[in-house]
Amino acid sequence: MAAIVFDLDGTLIDSAPDIHRSLSVALEAEGRPVLTLDVVRSFIGNGVAVLVRRAMGVSDLAGDEVHARMLARFMAAYDAAPADLTRPYPGVAEALAGLKAAGHKLAVCTNKPEAISRAILASLNLAPFFDDIVGGDRLPERKPDPRPLHTAFAALGAPTGLYVGDSEVDAETARAAGAPFILFTRGYRSKSVAELAPVASFDDFAGLATIVAART
Repeated sequence: MAAIVFDLDGTLIDSAPDIHRSLSVALEAEGRPVLTLDVVRSFIGNGVAVLVRRAMGVSDLAGDEVHARMLARFMAAYDAAPADLTRPYPGVAEALAGLKAAGHKLAVCTNKPEAISRAILASLNLAPFFDDIVGGDRLPERKPDPRPLHTAFAALGAPTGLYVGDSEVDAETARAAGAPFILFTRGYRSKSVAELAPVASFDDFAGLATIVAART
């Protein structure tokens, strides 16, 4: 049996529409036009503070005061409705149920704040599958630092395991942690599969159990 840790945004759930909506609130308050969903999707992965900073960079905005103001507005909008438009990718619930039934231990490791992550997973009926959900504010370090991933594996009682993610940040995190990286190819990455060099990749959660079985 394996310890399997999942990234959240772009891996288990497509949260970009809610993130886009919340960022639009912050940009409009600064008198700036909203960005496209595709642009915002490309900013996801390093946490909310970095996402806001990237949005400022393409919106002719600068300064710590502006960043703090936009971050507060983003979080207020996101906290109020974190899962209105967010949905699990097709087959996620069935795949998680199958992995649990097979005896695998599951956790989440995300740069998203932990309370919001737990609330979203609960609202989508995915929280019961996981023994722990390690959010981006639990430790001083965030992915791609390996410590959050090590913390998730430790919560599962394992020194290491498999890490399933969708992005460059996830690939770098897995390398830093010395964990085999399995890539979900329908997420938010900008680089090719070959550049991320996963041990395996998939675009349909129906195929994840076969990949896990081959690695355990």
